[in-house]
Amino acid sequence: MAHAAQVGLQDATSPIMEELITFHDHALMIIFLICFLVLYALFLTLTTKLTNTNISNAQEMETVWTILPAIILVLIALPSLRILYMTDEVNDPSLTIKSIGHQWYWTYEYTDYGGLIFNSYMLPPLFLEPGDLRLLDVDNRVVLPIEAPIRMMITSQDVLHSWAVPTLGLKTDAIPGRLNQTTFTATRPGVYYGQCSEICGANHSFMPIVLELIPLKIFEMGPVFTL
Repeated sequence: MAHAAQVGLQDATSPIMEELITFHDHALMIIFLICFLVLYALFLTLTTKLTNTNISNAQEMETVWTILPAIILVLIALPSLRILYMTDEVNDPSLTIKSIGHQWYWTYEYTDYGGLIFNSYMLPPLFLEPGDLRLLDVDNRVVLPIEAPIRMMITSQDVLHSWAVPTLGLKTDAIPGRLNQTTFTATRPGVYYGQCSEICGANHSFMPIVLELIPLKIFEMGPVFTL
């Protein structure tokens, strides 16, 4: 999860998030180079006497500053499209979880476990245990295995919500009357936090998401849901 004074993105817990962080760094380097070039040209303009009268007719320069931005856009667009298609891939998921957004809590359904359904509410401050996180911990966590493809089916029962877990690179809208899906494969165990990322009413800030990721062997031993 994020910590105080954090500048960069959260540590990746899925291959998709690793790709997103790599693309972020790639695009940031291009932005730095563009900013440096513009500042350097501005500095020369302010400090150099413009005595060359032929600069207004520099066809070669106009060609360069037309083609160069197009090349830069291609260098940004290609990896972006690659990641976009990767996020839409569904490769024979091992487990399917249905998440339903409400005002203001989440309902989860384990469709592969006989329709196990439970609600997940934010823990009030009076019920927090030592080590729990205020406004982020819930009474019932979603327990999932690592190193297995998971499919999330996401919808809403009332208004627009958004199911988002930054460390997994997930953010999918929950729309009433529509079933969206996303897939992920977690690479390391732990407890990971997210929140509703769509303004959904007065208590929008109080819809946390908590995933408890455990090794696949432990998950296969039996239900370990924190109900």
